[in-house]
Amino acid sequence: MMKFAYDIIKKPVITERSMMGAQDNKYTFEVAVDAGKIEIKKAVEEIFGVKVAKVNTIKLPGKWKRMGVHVGKRPDIKKAVVTLTADSKKIEIFENMM
Repeated sequence: MMKFAYDIIKKPVITERSMMGAQDNKYTFEVAVDAGKIEIKKAVEEIFGVKVAKVNTIKLPGKWKRMGVHVGKRPDIKKAVVTLTADSKKIEIFENMM
C-alpha cells in the first residue's frame, strides 16, 4: 500500500528549540513511526515545495502513566529534523510563529 505525504508528516513540532533551528533552515516534524528518512524527505518536498538537504530522526518511547490502579502507556512517537538546502525557500508555517 502506498503512503501519502500527509500520512508520513503528522504535525510540526513547535517548541523554543525547534524555533531556534528554523532560523538555520532546520525544521522539526512529528512523523509516522514506520517512516524512513527517504520517505520523510520526499513527503516534506512534496507538501512544502522545498529542497531537503538532510533528515535526522529520533524515536521517543511513550511514557508509562497511571490513573489509580490502571496502568497505561502513551504511544511511541518519531521526530524528524529536516535541514533544507541553502537555496531553498523557507517553510511558511514556521515563519509566522517567530
